[in-house]
Amino acid sequence: MMDSDELDHLREAVRNSPENVPLRKLLANAFAKRKRYEEAELEWKEALRLAPHDVSLKLGLAIAFFEQQKTALALVVAEELLQSPTPPASVWLLYARLMLATNQPGEAMDAYEKAVLIDGNLRDTFLESEINLQQKSQTPREAEKLTLRQGDDFEDESAIEIERPKIAFDSVGGMDKVKEEIRLKIIHPLKHPEIYKAYGKKIGGGILMYGPPGCGKTHLARATAGEIQSNFIAVGISDILNMYVGVSEQNLHQLFQKARSMKPCVLFFDEVDALGASRSDMRQSAGRHLINQFLAELDGVEYDNEGVLVLAATNAPWHLDPAFRRPGRFDRIVFVPPPDESAREAILRIQLQGKPLGHIDYARLARLTADYSGADLQALVDIAIEAKLHEAMSKGIPTPLETSDIEAAVKKHKATTKEWFGTAKNYALFANESGLYDEILAYLKIK
Repeated sequence: MMDSDELDHLREAVRNSPENVPLRKLLANAFAKRKRYEEAELEWKEALRLAPHDVSLKLGLAIAFFEQQKTALALVVAEELLQSPTPPASVWLLYARLMLATNQPGEAMDAYEKAVLIDGNLRDTFLESEINLQQKSQTPREAEKLTLRQGDDFEDESAIEIERPKIAFDSVGGMDKVKEEIRLKIIHPLKHPEIYKAYGKKIGGGILMYGPPGCGKTHLARATAGEIQSNFIAVGISDILNMYVGVSEQNLHQLFQKARSMKPCVLFFDEVDALGASRSDMRQSAGRHLINQFLAELDGVEYDNEGVLVLAATNAPWHLDPAFRRPGRFDRIVFVPPPDESAREAILRIQLQGKPLGHIDYARLARLTADYSGADLQALVDIAIEAKLHEAMSKGIPTPLETSDIEAAVKKHKATTKEWFGTAKNYALFANESGLYDEILAYLKIK
């Protein structure tokens, strides 16, 4: 192992020649050998910035992620490497370890056997025994489901809850770009059907909204229905998923049928990645059947989807099956970022409406809350109100909210979006061949 002096010399060499990729690779490997994986990760990333297509650099980064238990990030890089025509044996070995870490021993064994077939020197008896042990501990579940209550009725369609939202776009602070996308795809076709039909454009289709949690995707979906005075069906995971084979697909079909019978209707799927996860990641056919059903409903081959407006939201678009992004499905992918300064000011004004207020410097508060989501701003208001209630109980008289009260809340509650951007940045940098995540890079000011 390299001693401290040699490591220091290598770091100095990199400082003197920061564009030297081989030097950075040596330094990253040196950190990895000393199990200093966080520092190794930084060096691999810097090297990749200089040589973005170097397979050995990507593999080093994936291993650094894996050793830090950043399994999802390691999988992103490893899966990208496996898409090459001849992946190196070391990539298959890492993938086997990742599959084992995510409780998928069958896939782990397949990957391990491919690694050993390419390079017999990679044989690892300990890894083999771990995979075999995990395989024995798992029991087949799908076969059991086939025998359970096959004759039971599906859930009653009348249980589907229909809303007529009273809010509209003026209740949504900021988000002008997202609103314009929805106007083009949904609102204008409904208000000017003759123009769209003249160009052969159907009234309907889907928009997928993605971004950090708490930035108003669900609120915006409701406001869209309110804007066009349509029916609104909010679909949660529990409304679809069922442990019995075939029931989930039937539940999904009934929801679409209900929406088709009440046109115009906005059908909103929250956390859609839970229903439409990538089929390549699925180990049981039941999940694939549900996705195939979802795609068939979106295509509207057997049923007319004219007037059915499908909105979906996800915090993890990288987990969604790529087939959902084809034309006619979720063909508009819209990034919903945290509100900008003017939007934060508008959101605070909306959230403070009806409250007892003194002097509120909205512009100052908006500047203080960079990267705060709409949910974060609501949390600030709640914290400030709780402090005021405590003060009122001790003094015996209520007092209005002031700027200083919100400022005090800012010190107690930090932006929750930063963790999401930490994950999203890696996908945008290393799994963005289609340019889908360019808006994330633009938001982060990364060229």
